[in-house]
Amino acid sequence: MRAVLDTETPTVVVLINGRPPAIPELAEKAPAILEGWYLGQEGGTAVAEVLFGDVNPGGKLPVSFPRSVGQLPIFYNHKPTAGRGYLFDSAKPLYPYGHGLSYTTFSYSTPTVTPTKVAVDGKATASVEVTNTGTRSGDEVVQLYLRAEVSRATRPVMELKGFSRITLGPDEHKTVTFEVGPEQLSYHGVDMKRVVEPGKYQIMVGGSSDAVKSVELEVAGQ
Repeated sequence: MRAVLDTETPTVVVLINGRPPAIPELAEKAPAILEGWYLGQEGGTAVAEVLFGDVNPGGKLPVSFPRSVGQLPIFYNHKPTAGRGYLFDSAKPLYPYGHGLSYTTFSYSTPTVTPTKVAVDGKATASVEVTNTGTRSGDEVVQLYLRAEVSRATRPVMELKGFSRITLGPDEHKTVTFEVGPEQLSYHGVDMKRVVEPGKYQIMVGGSSDAVKSVELEVAGQ
């Protein structure tokens, strides 16, 4: 890899692996990286179609990529007091959970939630407008995350609660909606039973766990 990149030849690195590797040098030097995981019988065809531009990739990472093995374990839905890193280095992953690029780009509006206040058994709708800001059609996986600002038992800093894959042409935009109700808001409380607790929740929408915009939802007690 180093010998090839030292020639300054335009290079696309194709990764074939079963777990997320620590590749900070590749990320710094390689112009492009295509993650293949364990490709199946038609894997070669799929890679060729992506490399030649016949298909616009739209996949997202189902795990976080670490900067080094010293970061392990690393995952997006850690508890608030976890994830402390080494001095003089970033505690963030090299590539966050849900990350993935394509041959086009997308922009997100600030999400809205209606209504802004619900009962513990109520439902709200979160909406966001996604725009293809590039020059060719592509797929985007819009991701919905949630965080409870206060809870009786500790909860992760964010939890994936929904996603929607959409296809947009150049300059095309679409409003994506998600339902936010007891199924999304509940968790296993102190007695290990699922419960929706009153309080404020951050509803986050974006293209990855590290690229989200948020809106507040208040859940009122009965």
